[in-house]
Amino acid sequence: MPGESSHIKNKNNIDTLIELAVFGADPKMREEHYRVIREMARSLGIYPASIQGLYEAAGQGIYHGITVPAINIRGITYHVARAVFRAAMKDGVGPFIFEIARSEMGYTVQSPGEYTAGILAAAIREGFQGPVFIQGDHFQVRRKMYRENPEGELNDIKELIRESVNAGFYNIDIDASTLVDLTKSGLEEQQAKNSEITAEMTRFIRGIEPEGTTISVGGEIGEIGKGNSTVEDLKAFMDGYRRLLDTGVQGISKISVQTGTSHGGVVLPDGSMAEVSIDFNTLRELSKVAREEYGMGGAVQHGASTLPDEAFDMFPQVDTVEVHLATGFQNMIYDSPHFPADLLAAIHKHLDAQYKEERKSGETEEQFLYKTRKKAFGDFKKELWHLPEPNHREIMKELEDRFSLIFHKLNVINTRDLVQKYVT
Repeated sequence: MPGESSHIKNKNNIDTLIELAVFGADPKMREEHYRVIREMARSLGIYPASIQGLYEAAGQGIYHGITVPAINIRGITYHVARAVFRAAMKDGVGPFIFEIARSEMGYTVQSPGEYTAGILAAAIREGFQGPVFIQGDHFQVRRKMYRENPEGELNDIKELIRESVNAGFYNIDIDASTLVDLTKSGLEEQQAKNSEITAEMTRFIRGIEPEGTTISVGGEIGEIGKGNSTVEDLKAFMDGYRRLLDTGVQGISKISVQTGTSHGGVVLPDGSMAEVSIDFNTLRELSKVAREEYGMGGAVQHGASTLPDEAFDMFPQVDTVEVHLATGFQNMIYDSPHFPADLLAAIHKHLDAQYKEERKSGETEEQFLYKTRKKAFGDFKKELWHLPEPNHREIMKELEDRFSLIFHKLNVINTRDLVQKYVT
């Protein structure tokens, strides 16, 4: 069959092409490789897509009991994404998101164009077909930068959004929860800046989205790691947001909330992880109000990848629309018995020297390394990409098994028909 021979040809070429796209010395040639990969993917029926239609269906009560995993890939993106696609194809998974945060783009040295190229190249390599959901996670307003230069900080975010949308990020999460002011007396006053900036960014996105595509936009009401969100917080934010949004402009499709987690988890002095208790009853209520009163897909849970396995069973039960997963996969890579010991030692030595000013008083070596090793994905980008083949193979198999387990627990297996019905 022509399709089969074409796929074999692309599989043979794509490893080389994506490596040139990531590590090529000439920036213009890297951009050209991004373009070639996007066109190759399109010719094979692989295309970046918005999850908006699916979340609208959730908001209308058409489906329940499914939580979409949003996976942050901080390093070795092409190879890790291949493991995600293998697990998804094996289990008939429809909705799963690849995402990267504003901060992660910096310390992992991955532009939106490079990230999209890595994801689409992985889809080509594994023979995947259909929509690929790529998301800008935590396009966050930095509180300090905003106080010093509000216009400059917002313009920086807009430029990042523009670059990301041009690269195929058709799902964007705006996070202005950093500007929630708890010194104000009323909840709506507390959320006022959050509502205002989220509305401004929503209008901006609607003005640049491709014709025929409604980008899925997310908002956030509780800064992750701080006090838990409440239904009253949600209503205060949404009522202010809706008043500020122009008539006829499509609003946000989901809302990120805080229910007890923190990004990356909390590492104890001995290097072990502290137990975390999620308020699933609050999460259920927040999702219910988001769907029934505002037509959104539901509430989003951040900081979940380091939770115990049994917690993942709960997210679909309380109608969490989406859950964000990052640090747990990073930990699996570094902590794998198959990770080369000499490379790990070199990384630790580098972190101790390069980021010593980030060490806090009283912080143990284990806590410091846990906090900073995410930056090694950028500093050791080439070394991680070229792990010895036996080590690489075993680590990717461990990740694939983990992705498969999470897909089952979040109840997204055998859901390709759902995506085909509601995603165009």
